[in-house]
Amino acid sequence: MIQEDGSVRQKVAVLGSTGSIGRQTLEVISALSDRFEVVSLAAGRNVDLLSSQIEAFRPRLVAVADEEVAARLKSKVDDAVRVVWGRDGLVEAAIAGDPDVVVVAVVGSSGLQPTLAALAENKTVALANKETLVAGGELVSQVLAGGRGRLLPIDSEHSAIWQCLQGEASDRVAKVILTASGGPFRTASKDEMERARPADALQHPTWSMGGKITVDSATMMNKGLEVIEAHWLFGIGYDQIQVIVHPQSIIHSMVEFQDGSLKAQLGAPDMRVPIQYALCYPDRPPVAWKRLSLLDLATLTFEPPDLERFPCLALAYRAGREGGTAPAALNAANEVAVEAFLTERIGFGDIARCVESVLEAHTVTSAENLDSIVEADAWARQEAWEWIRRR
Repeated sequence: MIQEDGSVRQKVAVLGSTGSIGRQTLEVISALSDRFEVVSLAAGRNVDLLSSQIEAFRPRLVAVADEEVAARLKSKVDDAVRVVWGRDGLVEAAIAGDPDVVVVAVVGSSGLQPTLAALAENKTVALANKETLVAGGELVSQVLAGGRGRLLPIDSEHSAIWQCLQGEASDRVAKVILTASGGPFRTASKDEMERARPADALQHPTWSMGGKITVDSATMMNKGLEVIEAHWLFGIGYDQIQVIVHPQSIIHSMVEFQDGSLKAQLGAPDMRVPIQYALCYPDRPPVAWKRLSLLDLATLTFEPPDLERFPCLALAYRAGREGGTAPAALNAANEVAVEAFLTERIGFGDIARCVESVLEAHTVTSAENLDSIVEADAWARQEAWEWIRRR
């Protein structure tokens, strides 16, 4: 849209608008309303919040989980807003209105197909969905290698690495270092973790996030998924990706170069900063988010992850190294296990045991096409539910 001063606002699609990242993305867009306009939104079932977002941002198209939710939403919004649903609706939301930037912040592997659709239309995808690259990294990389679209990371850790790599040649990189908060069980014993209930796992010490990603942080599967994501985003081998626990969440990640020097990106733990960086890249407009004061920092500490207490991190490295459909199976099994834990069908320690059992049973095949990824995902979900039913 052309403004009175002749400037052009970028059109943005926000997929996952009622989630934590989606809400913060809309905060950034509100703060920079002279730069951006929202052309489509996609959400799940939160009709009340989505209705208020539609009123505030006036998108032309909105996608929701299913036809029943769509009917409820239609009764609340203007007829000028087109409402679609399901997986096809999510894909349509990624390309309708010809967006310049598509923010993919949906939960789980549902982000893969809209990401592929947006890239195929030569769009910029700002990715806040780890599972897209975990399950479909090989396929997404093929699309990008063909010169279609652009992929920019929103996750604070990957945004940090991206910023540290600005102006650097890839052959200068010795390794990337992903920092992890350690989650709510960083100092808990293994026995305490086995007895943990969902309410305990959802008490993250630093970040305010949705339920699934908060549990993933508690198991450190979140960091394992980020390892696989970093492999695809930056074209770096798994032996060059290190995870260290940094409880203060001030250093968001680091890059070590061949000469031994380190670059780190620091900032307050506020997701609006990496969201804004992806939306505005390469510009850095001044916005009044919380600033980091180094004088207020008492200490910055680091420690290695304990793979005995957090086996999910090791399982993610294993699946990443196996390649093919192994990461898709890992991710699908984890999604099922986390859902079962949150509904108190299994214990906290069962999450890792379920994922490991599925990986052991999985026959790895090529992940070069969407059908094989979808098939592996469906198989792993069924296998995980069977494991849970046997408990």
